[in-house]
Amino acid sequence: MSFYKNKSLQPAEGILPVQWNFSLAAALVLMAPFDLLASMGMDIYLPVIPHMSEALQTSPEMVQLTLSLYLGVLGTGQFIFGPLSDKIGRKPVLLGGALIFTCASAGLAITGSAPVFLALRLLQSAGAAAMLVATFATVRDVYAQRAESAVIYSLFSSMLAFVPALAPLLGALLDIQFGWRSIFWVLAALGAFAGLHAAWRWPETRVPSLTKPRGKLRSILGSKPFWTYTTGFSAAMGSFFVFFSTAPLLLVNGLGLSSVTFSLCFASIAIVMVVFARFAGFYTQWWGLRGTLRRGMLLIMCGGGLLLLFGGVMQLSVPAFMVAMWVVAAGIALTCSVTANGALKSFGDYAGTATAIYYCIESLIVSIAGTLVVVLLGGNTILPLVVFTITSAFLTLVLTKTISA
Repeated sequence: MSFYKNKSLQPAEGILPVQWNFSLAAALVLMAPFDLLASMGMDIYLPVIPHMSEALQTSPEMVQLTLSLYLGVLGTGQFIFGPLSDKIGRKPVLLGGALIFTCASAGLAITGSAPVFLALRLLQSAGAAAMLVATFATVRDVYAQRAESAVIYSLFSSMLAFVPALAPLLGALLDIQFGWRSIFWVLAALGAFAGLHAAWRWPETRVPSLTKPRGKLRSILGSKPFWTYTTGFSAAMGSFFVFFSTAPLLLVNGLGLSSVTFSLCFASIAIVMVVFARFAGFYTQWWGLRGTLRRGMLLIMCGGGLLLLFGGVMQLSVPAFMVAMWVVAAGIALTCSVTANGALKSFGDYAGTATAIYYCIESLIVSIAGTLVVVLLGGNTILPLVVFTITSAFLTLVLTKTISA
């Protein structure tokens, strides 16, 4: 039985009559592990880099380099696997990515060579890229015109934002109990389990493409809705990135929080995002895609305005900071519930390619603009958050005037 009772909701335009009869909960159980694994693999071993460098007989800087390389391949690899999923199908790319991720993770657990570790890390990130793009292309195939899409996209985006904050803690606990190599054995086991589950239950959803490759790229990059919703997604995720980059200095060093209290404050942000994501299907039905995007941007702007008020006019305190960030978190959840659907809905027969470009552009905007604002304005003040939230949200609101509701 579907989570929503509205029987008039139809599959996305042009979708093959596949047997995708999962409830919302079952669909999340099937798809979410791939989203989580791609995010967990990024920096789960961050706390144990010193131990790893000794075991691999290399410098900590070399091990840290694999973090940047993972992120780079995760973004650029989608340019390969996105079009490939349009050509051969979502399921083969997904299962191939899960196999590569699992084997690479197992290899990382047993290798004692730094060059081999680096090569396996690149393979692991390539597998993660394949899993990620196939999963999101499938969501677009099945749910593009259904209310469940808002819940799924919002929850997945919340995972991508929040998991990197918890993954290092999990890695530290595994290291304490079983040693650092257990981290990669756990990733391998989770990858194998998710892959086997998908091999059994995941139906193919690809629509054969009749569009030439050059026409695909021109159609995507020439689409105003694509750029509007991609910019909105970048504003939302960039706001979280800047918060993630500045919060430790602001709350721990500046306001004197303990690491435990800081973790609880951080967790509260995720709770707000998940709660708003849970009800995304309802408010997107009320307001539509553009209306939800605009409200999400307004909340992000309001959160930035509150930070400016509390930090510039009044004395900044932990409660004041958290209230402002809860407003921003609500805006992020609203925004992420509609951006993928709005950006990708016109590209049914080449959703894989469109998905790859969507996430690559978002990654570039977040990494470049987010890093610049933190470096130029200082990571120990509220200015980066204020400037990024207000500026990026305002730009998106301007762009929403160029598209239809």
